[in-house]
Amino acid sequence: MKMIVSLLRYTLMLAVMLFSFCVNAADYVGSETCVDCHQNAYQSWQGSQHQLAMTHVSNETVYADFDNATFEFDGKTNRFFRKGEEFWVNIEGPDGAFHDYQIKYTFGVSPLQQYMVEFEDGRVQLIPFTWDARTKQEGGQRWYHLYPDMEKTDEFYWTNTGQNWNYMCADCHSTNIEKNFDVQNNKYNTTWSEISVGCEACHGPGSEHNNWATLNKDKPETHIGNMGFDRDLSKAVKQWVYKEGNTTLVPESIEKTQQVQVCAQCHSRRTQLTEKNDHVQGTFSDRYLLNLVSADLYHFDGQIYDENYVYGSFLQSKMAEKGVVCSNCHEPHSAKLQIPEEAVCAQCHLATEYSPDKHAFHEAGSEAAKCTTCHMPETTYMQVDPRRDHSWQIPRPDLSKNINIPNVCTSCHEDKTNTWADDALGKWFPNSKYRNTQHFSVAFYADSINHSESGKALSYVAQNHIESDIIRASALQRLDNYQSQNAIVALARAVKSDNELIRLGAVHGSTALPFSERWSLLKILLTDPVYAVRTEAAGSLAQNWQSMSESQRKQLIPALTEYMDIQRFNHDRGFGHTNLGNVYRAKGEYENAIAAYQGAMVVEPNYEASYINLADLHRDRGDEALALSIIQKGIKAQPNSAALQFSGGLSLLRQKQHNKALTYMKKSTELAPENGHYWFVYGLLLESVDLNKADAALVKAFSVSNNPEHLYTRCDMLLRNKLPSATQCIEMLTPYVPAAAIKKLQAQY
Repeated sequence: MKMIVSLLRYTLMLAVMLFSFCVNAADYVGSETCVDCHQNAYQSWQGSQHQLAMTHVSNETVYADFDNATFEFDGKTNRFFRKGEEFWVNIEGPDGAFHDYQIKYTFGVSPLQQYMVEFEDGRVQLIPFTWDARTKQEGGQRWYHLYPDMEKTDEFYWTNTGQNWNYMCADCHSTNIEKNFDVQNNKYNTTWSEISVGCEACHGPGSEHNNWATLNKDKPETHIGNMGFDRDLSKAVKQWVYKEGNTTLVPESIEKTQQVQVCAQCHSRRTQLTEKNDHVQGTFSDRYLLNLVSADLYHFDGQIYDENYVYGSFLQSKMAEKGVVCSNCHEPHSAKLQIPEEAVCAQCHLATEYSPDKHAFHEAGSEAAKCTTCHMPETTYMQVDPRRDHSWQIPRPDLSKNINIPNVCTSCHEDKTNTWADDALGKWFPNSKYRNTQHFSVAFYADSINHSESGKALSYVAQNHIESDIIRASALQRLDNYQSQNAIVALARAVKSDNELIRLGAVHGSTALPFSERWSLLKILLTDPVYAVRTEAAGSLAQNWQSMSESQRKQLIPALTEYMDIQRFNHDRGFGHTNLGNVYRAKGEYENAIAAYQGAMVVEPNYEASYINLADLHRDRGDEALALSIIQKGIKAQPNSAALQFSGGLSLLRQKQHNKALTYMKKSTELAPENGHYWFVYGLLLESVDLNKADAALVKAFSVSNNPEHLYTRCDMLLRNKLPSATQCIEMLTPYVPAAAIKKLQAQY
């Protein structure tokens, strides 16, 4: 018996050793190792945005003028100079004084180049002054300030977290990054295999490929498959074919490859969850949490607004649905187009059907006749960097007329109206299936103005299989304010979806529901195979820890432990500590929660949520004075936070300091003039002080929120105070609320 046990142990040990060998078998070998066999690819990569994503400073890599150049900003002189072979700047630091800082790294190459300072605690920070690398004829070859309106307390001030390379940039601009943040000492020891985006950033570690190449160098017939790599970066469609009646070629078949999710690692707006999980062998959401189509990043119709780095746009497109991948258009090593721009689309779109006279209706060869002009409009970021929208929108001026979204027609013809543009498209495309048809953007817009039917509209979009998965997920995410039966049905179907983004949308969209209903919906996701889905579900449900049975807590703990690991991985940011503090607070572990919130204040002093959450904890425990002191500390650290001002006003109100509360509330409306709730509360407080100002505040509340509750409250106030404008207010309110509510108000006459 002992011999059998020993044999089993030995077998197990061998299995563990073999597993460890397999896991660690592939090592990073560096791009220089690839040159001999892959000279064409290597030459394409040389000088590319990938190869120059980040470099050590040298005479060859620095494009900017450091020959004792000066740049005047805000009445102060900034100097760029050299000390021997070193590059230095003399600029203002967070203490308000000017200091000399040594530049250690360049960042990017075109159309702008940024420069980075390395501090003793391992932080690498991007200075605020950027070199415009365009030609003089284009307005370049100059220094400029990237964020001219930035204050020292803002996240994107140059020494703050928004300009920190270790967290914000490293994972995309270098190869095989390990962040190595030491939370105890608030220091970094970030490492890389290659300073820039090398071959292995996309292909994966190359040692096994080298072994394969050595074994098969004389066997060209074996050059199939992944050749020692752990990923397939080939095109998903091997053959495009013509089918009668189509104006574009169609895929003969679509094979699953990993190319897009490899590119998406960097070409996406997302939060990194871990360095451990493999987003290539698994799914993108095993390592990253993708930002969905939200109002802060996209227009209501999915056009780019803020930077989203392509992936979120691409997922909306027909291209993604049809199996197009990045290398169908872009040469991956140089990152340039595979062929001239005017021919890229003609690879699939029949030139006879999409000619200028039949489709573009602009002069052949002109900028206006290009496919990209109408279907991939540019938005300029960082002042000089135009980037194209990869959702390939169909211009919809008919939507622009009603929901205030841009369209390429009037963006170019600035002297014309949306109606003019819509009429023109109607003449050119009288049989178009796009004009005046239902569009998800109407539901997204309705939600933004709190329209009474928006919950129903979002529920419909969420369940509409014609829409892309990211749009359906984004509709689900917006259901977080609705508890209707339609919303519950949409969420219940979403948690069973095969698509991870839709399941994630259900997690975020269920927050308005009572805990019992949320538990019934989300418990299935606690064992979801995708890391982001089960951890987001756990983080959402954890806030109701005190309402859970012992059995429910046991179900929650495995995924919640992983959720807490994510927050610890992000302990170099305030949100990591604060999210962890929220879990501790929900579990009643108050000392741990306090320590977590205070930890957030150490690593990111200007992160407003840590102060608000810590203040709420002290308020819940009956210490309102301490809560207010925390809020005031937060206001000092982040004076431009409307949320802190509003929280301070509420605290003072609870302490019956009405006049002081008014000061805070007024400040909150000044800092966030588009927040209807702030105006609403401010108006209520003003009623006992100044009726005219109170009325104006409530008018503003309704105008920015379109929330009927705000208008109802205004009418009620006017009636209570016997003001003649009450009649007009009730007339305005009538379309928004049931007749019974109007009768109740009229009864007060």
